[in-house]
Amino acid sequence: MRTMDGTRYRDYGLTILRVGIGIIFFAHGYMKITKMGIDGTAGFMGHLGIPIPGIIAWYVIIAETVGGIALILGIFTLPFGIALVIDMAGAIYYAKSSGGLLGPKGFELELSLLVASAAIALAGPGALSLRQLVSRRQSNE
Repeated sequence: MRTMDGTRYRDYGLTILRVGIGIIFFAHGYMKITKMGIDGTAGFMGHLGIPIPGIIAWYVIIAETVGGIALILGIFTLPFGIALVIDMAGAIYYAKSSGGLLGPKGFELELSLLVASAAIALAGPGALSLRQLVSRRQSNE
């Protein structure tokens, strides 16, 4: 989107953010599926004191894997952005809050992912998204 106020490349910046964050979330979700499995993920969450860990494990795995793919493709950025904000808020609260912001046990990564997910949910997918491609085709018909 070109404007006179210096935001000419805003949509491309959103694309870079969306794809990068999508890759990180997909990698984390994929690791939970392939390395930990649903039972291992639920067990870990139970150990952290997360209520109903079996259900939350499914939520987190779906949010991170499917949400990561959706962000990469640039579709459903609002619902998956919100789902990932909730995911990271839970990670900060249950797993990382005692470690402070910085340091080996800090929550700076989770906070960065939370903020980026919120920005993507609010701003949309930016340029070069499947949503934009579908919208263009529908407007040309």
